[in-house]
Amino acid sequence: MTVVFVIVLVMLVGAGLLTLVRLLRGPETLDRIVALDVFVILIVAGASVYVAFFQDGSNIPLIAAVALVGFVGSATASRLAERRRRHR
Repeated sequence: MTVVFVIVLVMLVGAGLLTLVRLLRGPETLDRIVALDVFVILIVAGASVYVAFFQDGSNIPLIAAVALVGFVGSATASRLAERRRRHR
């Protein structure tokens, strides 16, 4: 099972690097918002792999809180970006 966890973590790191590239190069604000949302999802997935590997459920509330903050933040930022776009 350890091999599976290592493979998953390597894939998450690769996805994180690609997401950082999109975050830095994104031509529009909405591209960057989506990249930040994907980055938060990758952090939650990495923490979930940690919980599964060590079979330690004490971090589950932290994972839920980070996911909630990421969702609310991206929804708010996209709403504000859409308002800015309409007023141009």
